[in-house]
Amino acid sequence: MAITSANQLELLQTAEAVAREKMIDPDLVIQAMEDSLARAAKSRYGAEMDIRVNIDRKTGRAAFTRVRTVVEDDAVENYQAELTVAQAKQYLADPQIGDEIIDEVPPVDLGRIAAQSAKQVILQKVREAERDRQFDEFKDRKGTIINGVVKREEYGNIIVDIGRGEAILRRNEKIGRESYRPNDRIRAYIKDVRRETRGPQVFLSRTDPQFMAELFKMEVPEIYDGIIQIKAVARDPGSRAKIAVISNDNSIDPVGACVGMRGSRVQAVVGELQGEKIDIIPWNEDQATFLVNALQPAEVSKVVIDEEAGKIEVVVPDEQLSLAIGRRGQNVRLASQLTGLDIDILTEAEESSRRQAEFAERTKLFVDALDLDEFFAQLLVAEGFTNLEEVAYVDLDELLAIEGVDDGTASELQARARDYIEEQNRKAIEAAKELGVEQSLFDFEGLTPQMVEALAKDGVKTLEDFATCADWELAGGWTTVDGQRVKDEGILEKFDMSLEEAQNLVMTARIMLGWVDPSELATESDETEEGAEE
Repeated sequence: MAITSANQLELLQTAEAVAREKMIDPDLVIQAMEDSLARAAKSRYGAEMDIRVNIDRKTGRAAFTRVRTVVEDDAVENYQAELTVAQAKQYLADPQIGDEIIDEVPPVDLGRIAAQSAKQVILQKVREAERDRQFDEFKDRKGTIINGVVKREEYGNIIVDIGRGEAILRRNEKIGRESYRPNDRIRAYIKDVRRETRGPQVFLSRTDPQFMAELFKMEVPEIYDGIIQIKAVARDPGSRAKIAVISNDNSIDPVGACVGMRGSRVQAVVGELQGEKIDIIPWNEDQATFLVNALQPAEVSKVVIDEEAGKIEVVVPDEQLSLAIGRRGQNVRLASQLTGLDIDILTEAEESSRRQAEFAERTKLFVDALDLDEFFAQLLVAEGFTNLEEVAYVDLDELLAIEGVDDGTASELQARARDYIEEQNRKAIEAAKELGVEQSLFDFEGLTPQMVEALAKDGVKTLEDFATCADWELAGGWTTVDGQRVKDEGILEKFDMSLEEAQNLVMTARIMLGWVDPSELATESDETEEGAEE
């Protein structure tokens, strides 16, 4: 197959036809043809030669040229595509390194194999251009809803025609036991768009919480206009969902707007989600109030938040327990997803039992440590005293405020508490020394003798050992494992040390040892503040 004047224009016509069909730039098709003809020419003239082909965009004429590059004398590796400065003087008056010598060569007569190879190159280039076009089109549509037509099913995954390409809806992204047939229309959320070796992959989802959020945005004009905001979404796909909304306009009820006249708006979303029940909840900045709303329809008696641990305790009437937990824990699980907190549900009876146990434990502490009778110890606990340090170092007036306590009694209470604490400190110091603790750790400000003893039992015996500790190793923390929050016990957690306190202590130790330059910390802090302001 020689490229003659008779079929030169046919090249351009073919390029335009392919470009229209694949919706890509015609120039990309012509470049693919140039590459394929160059490859075919190399098989004719030699693979070592640098053969290039240029197709005139107006006439369709293909010009075949051989290119040789001028290189240094000792850098010649390919004598067919490179030549030295001395050799180049035959062609150029003043050759320089990097100059190219271009000679036209006769057009190639493509045999059957060469023509087939050229065709494969063209098809490959066209496919690559088509993939790039598809990726560029859909990468900016990530996070939106798209309508498509089901083409086929592969191993439970649905292949969807989305116009200028295909997308995949994996089996775990379908709601419940949804089934689709070819040519069924489908609406889904574009969860991800990735460039892969076999082409761009558009991944769809119907179970993602944001799918429901986007559906509400389509059905509720106030959300689309920004008057109502969706603050959080939690779903148990195909079964139940909770969505938290807030209005930026006090005159508009966010819940009512999302429900619509006679439930028309929410029912449109429910219908798309295969009958998934949706609880629309007013969002509130106050976590406790928001959680009470999130646990609807259950009634909540009391909420206790532990911000440091990221946990929250909810007390409900005994008869409301099953409603608060929900079927298979669904209600509390969705409320937990919505608030981002671990939720412990307690009945009023369980909470009362726990409080009684804490009361008895503190009473026993005061009875044993301060040599008090049970009634007086209970009186201290009832007044809010939880440990000996509070009794020993509180202002005397707070003890005098307790009914029946005079100056002499208050002073005696504080003296006993201090004596007991000092004795416990002495025993802790002796135990720590027996374990091999160095004086540097005793002298470090911020650690009590009991803390030093606890550190020693865990193998931390020097200031250097302490400085290598992580804050969570000292104060404890939470780790997410397989979607479940797991408690990490801290060495000093029983002393009520917070993560921030642990961070400060460890950093102070590192500065004292010269591991960290305080001036660098100050610079980093200033840069962080400037970044936050910007």
